[in-house]
Amino acid sequence: MAEEWDAETLAFAHRMFDLARTGGAEELAGQLTHGLPANLTNDKGDTLLILAAYHNHPPTVAALLAHGADPARVNDRGQSALAAAVFRKNAETVKLLLGAGAKPSDGSPNATETAAFFDLPEMAALLRGE
Repeated sequence: MAEEWDAETLAFAHRMFDLARTGGAEELAGQLTHGLPANLTNDKGDTLLILAAYHNHPPTVAALLAHGADPARVNDRGQSALAAAVFRKNAETVKLLLGAGAKPSDGSPNATETAAFFDLPEMAALLRGE
């Protein structure tokens, strides 16, 4: 049985996911320092890192990685933060994630498949380390 959260805790969690989506790196980093789990996931399995990567917020991605966010985690659809960054054509985020140990083969579709499917040669080159 899933743990039930009270309204205040649920509102706080929603606000943390909003910070990941909108790039609230400083406030999110402060919450991480005070114990917010870096791998917190929403009801779709999206981590804070996946949301920050998808919404093109490299400083937020960097803050999450610095606080232990797992770059290999995938959401309920098998998508990784790296594949999200590739899809959004964000070279800075791709480099941050690769530097933190994300693998182009993580997830399904993975980052390499995403670059090929959407014909993103610049992203494919980054994934190959070029």
